[in-house]
Amino acid sequence: MSIFNWIRRDTPPLSAAQQQRLAALQPAAPLGDAPLQQQRLVVLDLETSGLNLQRDQLLAIGAVVIEDGAIDFSQQFECTLHRAGHQASASTLIHGIAPSAIAAGTDPAEALLAFMEFLGDSPLLAFHAGFDQHMLGRALRESLGYRLRHAFLDVAELAPLLCPEVSLRHAGLDDWLAHFQLQAAERHNASADALATAELALILFSKARRQKLDSLAALDQRLQGRRRRQRAPSL
Repeated sequence: MSIFNWIRRDTPPLSAAQQQRLAALQPAAPLGDAPLQQQRLVVLDLETSGLNLQRDQLLAIGAVVIEDGAIDFSQQFECTLHRAGHQASASTLIHGIAPSAIAAGTDPAEALLAFMEFLGDSPLLAFHAGFDQHMLGRALRESLGYRLRHAFLDVAELAPLLCPEVSLRHAGLDDWLAHFQLQAAERHNASADALATAELALILFSKARRQKLDSLAALDQRLQGRRRRQRAPSL
């Protein structure tokens, strides 16, 4: 990785050990043509102080791994980040992370380094991935001066693409879980939501294989085509 990917003048100072870990992070792998069952994917969910992309902070990261066509329970990541001066807000009522847990959390640079080491070069899956991608990317820039280049696939887009017969407009994660009779152990908890998203993704991958979309590259290509059609003006 080029040194210019992580050195920024406005980044908090990192220790020599942290700089070495940062420089050793694996570069992102492209979305490839390998069968879905041969992929390692990291399914991500974040908890934040709110929904403002520029002002609110990343508070917790939860992630699980799909590998060899199944959820690998030996590979899980969960971390609450320390945020000085964090106060309870309306979001606290949703995610349930108390200010005391934030005060006792892990230093953001350490937490984000640990997550990126866990991630490796794997692509990411998330539900409403654009939000998670932006918030994670911003946190990495602010704490590490690191530019996130890993590919994200949005399970909220994959579900209607692969299940066109299902009439769920503007559906959230709860709607799709209910449709497939899946149950989340605890909603609005990063780790539990990541696990629920992973279970949903495995169902969708099974449908993708039946539709001859047996690679991340093929899925991404089909998603891009769907986006173009949605943006095209109607005649």
